[in-house]
Amino acid sequence: MESQMIRPGHLTAHQTAQLLGVELTGLRSIVHRGQLTRAAGSPRQPWYAAKDVAALVAKRAARSSA
Repeated sequence: MESQMIRPGHLTAHQTAQLLGVELTGLRSIVHRGQLTRAAGSPRQPWYAAKDVAALVAKRAARSSA
């Protein structure tokens, strides 16, 4: 279902979940808690800003190593 063209600097929900090491349900929880916001796409196929995802990955990595 990810055949639509993604704008540069954005990631699909599947790509985002993979980078964060969670399932799609986990990604939905992260979004629901306000740790990450949708940047574009549609309600059924959201896109996330790559810089926001990278920042969250770094934050989670720093927290797990501390």
